[in-house]
Amino acid sequence: MNNSIVSKVSAPGQWFHPAETSPEARIRLFLFPHAGSGAIIYRDWADLLPPDIAAQAVTLPGRQERREETAYTAWEPLLDGLYEAVLAECDDRPFGFFGHCLGAQLAYHLSVRMERDGVRGPVLIGMSGWAPEGFFNPTKEHIGMPQEELVGWIKKLGSFPAEIYDNPEMLQMVIPALRADLSVAAQRVDEGALVPCPLVSYGGKSDPLMEEDDAFSSWVPRAPRYLGHSEYSGGHFFIDKHALAVTSDYSRHLNRLAEKAG
Repeated sequence: MNNSIVSKVSAPGQWFHPAETSPEARIRLFLFPHAGSGAIIYRDWADLLPPDIAAQAVTLPGRQERREETAYTAWEPLLDGLYEAVLAECDDRPFGFFGHCLGAQLAYHLSVRMERDGVRGPVLIGMSGWAPEGFFNPTKEHIGMPQEELVGWIKKLGSFPAEIYDNPEMLQMVIPALRADLSVAAQRVDEGALVPCPLVSYGGKSDPLMEEDDAFSSWVPRAPRYLGHSEYSGGHFFIDKHALAVTSDYSRHLNRLAEKAG
């Protein structure tokens, strides 16, 4: 795949990177990042995915090229905005969703909402670093942590490159987006909705945010077509080290399901 998922120049308000996909690719893939981040976390995926899958990564307002925009701090307005952006971007090709942590939550709820509205949804969703039960949920106390405590917490998770923590300017860009996303996640209401399409999940064996050892088993009653769970060495951000393995497994499922969808 020749296109880079993360574009060098981004227009204001641009949700997806790259802004356009190859018309020759028969499948589309929408990638949703974790809290505080943007499309850049999927910067290597374009070279790992097969050429028939055209991937676009989401960047929410308040980070990266959109850092001058006001970040969402409430769940429903964010879901509304993202829902409209996805619908406007979809064409007649089959597509999949993949998200990590907050991104997985958004992918899950978008899929449920699309089915409820009678809109054609994804043929597959990939849930990485999050499960609907047995997973850490932020509270007002976490959102309001003094910066030193918040930085210490995300440092333990390994959520950002090491050089960010000692760079005050970089921290000033990251922390507001992270607080906004934690606020969003804290307001999410779990209605126990069934996943309307096949689902596959991925996790790190030593993820500190997984509060129960078998948290991913909570997908079983919610996904009539649960394709299983894969675990890798590492913590919450195992996905950085194991991107090749994850993309290989996910794209295998996506290709098969897209072919069935016609």
